[in-house]
Amino acid sequence: MCLRTSALSFQLVSDYLRDLFSLHGRRALVTGGSSGIGYAIAEALGRAGADLLLVARREQALRQACDRLARHGVRAGWISADMGDRTDLRRVCRQAGDIDILVNDAATNIRKPLDQLTVEDYEQTIAVNLTAPYLLGQHFGPAMARRGWGRIINIGSQQSISAFGHSGAYGVSKAGLAGLTRSQAEAWSSRGVCVNTIVPGFVLTPLTEPAQAIPGRVDQLAARHMTGRNGLPEDFAGAAVFLASPASAFVTGQMLFVDGGFSVH
Repeated sequence: MCLRTSALSFQLVSDYLRDLFSLHGRRALVTGGSSGIGYAIAEALGRAGADLLLVARREQALRQACDRLARHGVRAGWISADMGDRTDLRRVCRQAGDIDILVNDAATNIRKPLDQLTVEDYEQTIAVNLTAPYLLGQHFGPAMARRGWGRIINIGSQQSISAFGHSGAYGVSKAGLAGLTRSQAEAWSSRGVCVNTIVPGFVLTPLTEPAQAIPGRVDQLAARHMTGRNGLPEDFAGAAVFLASPASAFVTGQMLFVDGGFSVH
């Protein structure tokens, strides 16, 4: 193959992939976007062309995340907010403006045996993990539908489908999130809004640090994955870009397992 033909073929592939996966002109809001899976997804969406709005509690972590994104040429703003606080949620909705892609990653996990959970533990968990995605969806989903295009990506858990590691209220919330995904997909997919859940395996993030601190636990969980290792935040970049992009226009109401085979082992 001559160099000219090779260059043309490369350009055709590049154009095709850009049309299929580009997020240029889109705006994404990522809760929990300052660290862990949320940050990795935010970076991936940004590097695919989206403008970003990160939402998390800690201002310093948000600033640091935006600085990291800027080094990749990604434009990002941030709002400091507690997803368990209704007043903060209303403020996020008011300040965010138009959003094309909503990623619900923020979560809390109070790791106690079920019979030791307090009512306050339960209510806090449900507020952050399930009610916040519901309320954000109720605000942004209909607006996406009116514009004829949108994506909502909810971050689930192995506990969306099974009991695992003191599931407790966290398991309830993540099972509910899978149901919320189906309801949102039913409501808005006919008007161009695709809604899906990503289900991780065990991922080495700040949220799982209590489990990582148990002697031998990390190695045990790595062995349970078919890939022989635990997940890393960057493992979710490709799946997130796919679900946020034009490539996923016929994918909605689904759970996409990005879990190294954990769920089928």
